[in-house]
Amino acid sequence: MPESTGPVGPESTRSAAPRAAGVLALLVRRGETVATAESLTAGLIGAELTVPPGASAAFAGGVLAYATALKHRLLGVPAALLEREGAVHPEVAAAMADGVRELTGATYGVAATGVAGPDPQDGKPVGTVHLAVSGSGGRVWHRDLRLDGTREEIRRWTVNEAVDLLREVLESNSGEQSG
Repeated sequence: MPESTGPVGPESTRSAAPRAAGVLALLVRRGETVATAESLTAGLIGAELTVPPGASAAFAGGVLAYATALKHRLLGVPAALLEREGAVHPEVAAAMADGVRELTGATYGVAATGVAGPDPQDGKPVGTVHLAVSGSGGRVWHRDLRLDGTREEIRRWTVNEAVDLLREVLESNSGEQSG
């Protein structure tokens, strides 16, 4: 997928709650569920997905794996991958998404890993973010971001992008469009 770049401003940091409601409505209508595996967002994606009333019908749960070791222990991210690439890598996001989907039994797993700052991590600059959605049959969708802004702006933008990616996956799998 193409990188999303550009300044992070008030529009980019808006709440994803209206879009999350649409995502949850699609999941409920289809009898499907989602779970989250989060690092730099520290639970913000799961929090956003559970804002709409009735979220428990489609939100299975989440794993907050901030520490690199927890990505391996809780989500099954291969230790060799973490040693070779560090925690901020597209394959790590994919493994996190697969791991949370398997752990929770959800239809979809959404994962976010990246560097919100203030300092680089594992040689990756601040604003480097990798998102992944895992679905049935081992299918994984990615979004790689290079963001500018404060730590909080980067985290908020990441939440919005994660909800958007999940919505796009759901719409592409159903032919439906949500508002």
